[in-house]
Amino acid sequence: MNSTKDTYKTILKASKEALFKDKNSKFFGYAFPVKNEGDVKLNLEKLKKRHHAARHWCYAYQLGTETISYRANDDGEPSNSAGMPIYGQIQSFDVTNILVVVVRYFGGVKLGVGGLINAYRTSAQLALEQSNVVEKTINIDYVVSFDYKNMNKVMRIIKEKHLNIINQQLEMDCKITISVRKKDATSVFETFDHLFEIDIKRL
Repeated sequence: MNSTKDTYKTILKASKEALFKDKNSKFFGYAFPVKNEGDVKLNLEKLKKRHHAARHWCYAYQLGTETISYRANDDGEPSNSAGMPIYGQIQSFDVTNILVVVVRYFGGVKLGVGGLINAYRTSAQLALEQSNVVEKTINIDYVVSFDYKNMNKVMRIIKEKHLNIINQQLEMDCKITISVRKKDATSVFETFDHLFEIDIKRL
């Protein structure tokens, strides 16, 4: 992702189940929103319980908005015949913070590597087509610290710049956590940083 880009695409809820069939084998495709590897593990465990009689649970996931990490897993299928074709669809839909799993029930007829690549790619594509892809902004969070007497000054800037408050502690020493869209972050930081008796730090 380039440094000026401050939006990303993801899904907010799990897709409907997508089914692809080839030579008696059934491939069930699913897409899940995930924030970390723990979420990935949880969704995989649920699917393995639900499809306990299946032969393979192949998947790929991508995490992050600026620093990207991903993994593709063939789960016993021939190397690069399942995980990477699934990951290719994640890239082609340009989505992140997402897990796509394709569950296979073997139908007794071997599909060959080409057939498997096509089946896993198509199942992943169907799952993503059934997902509601949304665009979100990349935000940076700051903590603004100040004495109570400077409250009006701080609140005026927050209001003028339409900043999103995600947390606040308003006592003698006040702390307000704000979430700022990446492209506006530098100017917001500088506005607060130039003010006397007001401290701003990135979270």
